[in-house]
Amino acid sequence: MRRTREVLRLYFEPKLGQRQIARSVNLSQSTVHEYPERFRTAGLSWPLPEGMSEAELERRLFAADAISAKHTSKALPDLARVHEELQRHKHTTLQLL
Repeated sequence: MRRTREVLRLYFEPKLGQRQIARSVNLSQSTVHEYPERFRTAGLSWPLPEGMSEAELERRLFAADAISAKHTSKALPDLARVHEELQRHKHTTLQLL
């Protein structure tokens, strides 16, 4: 489970540094650095609206990741052709193909 709301709370309310936040919530410093950037990009303001759930917050912050992950998926190789090439050439490896 992400600790998004806790990271943002520590960032905006007591205004702790990224290292302190990373240690307190047991996340990497780069992740802690990324959350406020995503927060600003999403056009949100602190404090969060009363009714905003953790799921809604994550959807707003990480929606672009799901979209870009769909578009960057690689095409699957033609396994029949790979098998054929492996059989045909003695010194061919999967890495070479």
